[in-house]
Amino acid sequence: MSSFGSCLAQGFVLSKELPETDEVIIAAGEQAKLLRSLKTLPVPGPMNLEEFVKDRRQAQILGKALFWDMQVGSDGVTSCATCHFHAGADTRVTNTLAPSLLRVDESGHPAPVTVVDGGANRTLKTSDFPFHRLSNPNDRHSQVLSDSAHIAGSQGVTKERFGGVYPRRSEEVRDLVPDSAYQVGGVNTRRVAPRNTPSVINAVYFLRNFWDGRAQDVFNGVNPFGTRDPNAFVIQATTPDTMQEVQVRLRCSSLASQAVGPPLSDVEMSAAGRSFADIGKKVLALRPLAKQTVHAEDSLLGELLHPSGKGLSIQTYFDLVKAAFHPKWWQGMHWVDATSTGAPAVVAAPASPGARQYNHASWNFALFFGIAIQMYESTLVSNDAPFDRYAEGNDGALTPQQKWGLNLFKGKAKCVSCHNGPEFSAATVSKLNDLEIAVAGDPLIKLPGTRGARASVPERIERMVFASLPPVADASGMVNTTGHHVVYDNGFYNIGVRPTHEDLGVGANDPFGNPLSESRLFYAGRLQELELPLPIFAVDQHYAPSADGSFKTPSLRNVELTAPYFHNGGQLTLKQVVDFYNRGGDFRDNNIADVPVDITELGLTPAEKEAIIAFLYSLTDPRVKYERAPFDHPQLLVPNGHPVNADGSVQTDARGQALTIFQEIPAVGRKGGPGTPNFTTK
Repeated sequence: MSSFGSCLAQGFVLSKELPETDEVIIAAGEQAKLLRSLKTLPVPGPMNLEEFVKDRRQAQILGKALFWDMQVGSDGVTSCATCHFHAGADTRVTNTLAPSLLRVDESGHPAPVTVVDGGANRTLKTSDFPFHRLSNPNDRHSQVLSDSAHIAGSQGVTKERFGGVYPRRSEEVRDLVPDSAYQVGGVNTRRVAPRNTPSVINAVYFLRNFWDGRAQDVFNGVNPFGTRDPNAFVIQATTPDTMQEVQVRLRCSSLASQAVGPPLSDVEMSAAGRSFADIGKKVLALRPLAKQTVHAEDSLLGELLHPSGKGLSIQTYFDLVKAAFHPKWWQGMHWVDATSTGAPAVVAAPASPGARQYNHASWNFALFFGIAIQMYESTLVSNDAPFDRYAEGNDGALTPQQKWGLNLFKGKAKCVSCHNGPEFSAATVSKLNDLEIAVAGDPLIKLPGTRGARASVPERIERMVFASLPPVADASGMVNTTGHHVVYDNGFYNIGVRPTHEDLGVGANDPFGNPLSESRLFYAGRLQELELPLPIFAVDQHYAPSADGSFKTPSLRNVELTAPYFHNGGQLTLKQVVDFYNRGGDFRDNNIADVPVDITELGLTPAEKEAIIAFLYSLTDPRVKYERAPFDHPQLLVPNGHPVNADGSVQTDARGQALTIFQEIPAVGRKGGPGTPNFTTK
């Protein structure tokens, strides 16, 4: 079994050999939450990466190619970037509405809504937002004018069943499956993800990824679930004829865990029943980005541009894998036979491989895919916004209004309670990971008696008082909050966006029956069983776990560019978001058992709201907005709904399947371009 390793950052050595004094611990905890330039924070990553990767740059090239390549999807047109092409997120407004598919009943059993209001393939309008519309946006108790439990998500693939791969072709063998939710007149439309798409930019700083945190910080080389899956194995070949199963434990790698989820989702990228070995069998034989234009000045890919201008000159993806990864992960001369219902078996290379027989590299393709995309996404760090320059000492980088907004952000508006630190999120590695120490002289944080070292306590699980009754002011004007004590997954909060039962978030279970919530695992005494760290306090029955309806706190960096907002995409503008917080959320009272005390009425004036919004604009990195390196990219053709006839029916091809409208995202090089339009409705 490969060791956990530790989080590693350039110039940092991580250890638990620190003075155990309250002074160090308190100072570190406070410093981690300070709003400062992201340039002061190293990019985290696994210490044992070299066990797998032999050439980091080649791995980044492989990761960027795989992320943008339309050949990865079962339909030969859907890539990871299909949902992350604009500031790391998605701006499509047609065929992007999903019903409440993750809804549960009072007993916690699935009770999904499977009908799209207004029908599939509709185009969202300005009047659709916010999804919970009130007569007075400052008063959550005012008359409800309209309410929708739907989600503004990202369209993926049509509902199909996987039937195999064609040699050296990106489009796979697929059989259409009738779809009751996503169809117009009985014709399948592209399906829509049940949560809004978060940005991949700066996602490297999150300890766990996805809205519900299911992408674990330990990558197991196979799927998003880390140590939760006891049967996740890859195959190692120390020599070509010696192949054995091993478990992978790559810590600080939730990006890798996240990356291997969507390619097998029958909503996002895949026909149902496809495996990662099937993806490997197809993709390893293809020329990278063969369908797409690559800019000659692409910061990573330009040097490998094919003479045609389309794709890379590298003959196959297997060549890139061999350049990036150590041979022991791909050189095996035997094959893996997964034909039977039992455990896969290592067999002699077949003369004519069957559909469920795979070479070594194909079988390990999830390992390559996850690590390579993590390596690429680790370069997508936006740390040069006006706020960063201001935090570095350039007083003129922010306007007076933005400075006022910053003070409100830290004070009256209480934003900093959850959106703190250089990342503007509480769900990050710097706040939630193990004790760590920096080399002497690092300018990031100076702690008494540590010669420039940095320390932090694992705060993955935290104790807090949550609201039970509204805050009440006593005779002296002091505001008192009546609440109950909870333990919760730090960085994950129920803020009353929607009723809890519509989506449990981190309160749901993983596919193996384990709670996604680490606080619930803690109270069940199962953290060590799943190789997860224990908190610094013991189980106290006065503190009940709180997880239902809680979601990961997103970063606010580049938030100007990433509408619509919240896990359901239910707010169109930053003004609507600020109004939401000002009234204490929409469903605070319904969800009171799981809502933090800071979700309460704020009493912001119109001018104060505008100042906060102005400050949020200062978190936009112009390199992201204008797609300058490292945010440059190849061309992409993005599915954007289906053409319709005059009677509203969907236009079909000769097979009776819905035609797709494609939106071109042009290739840009390191110098960037005009950028792509924000999420815009009429």
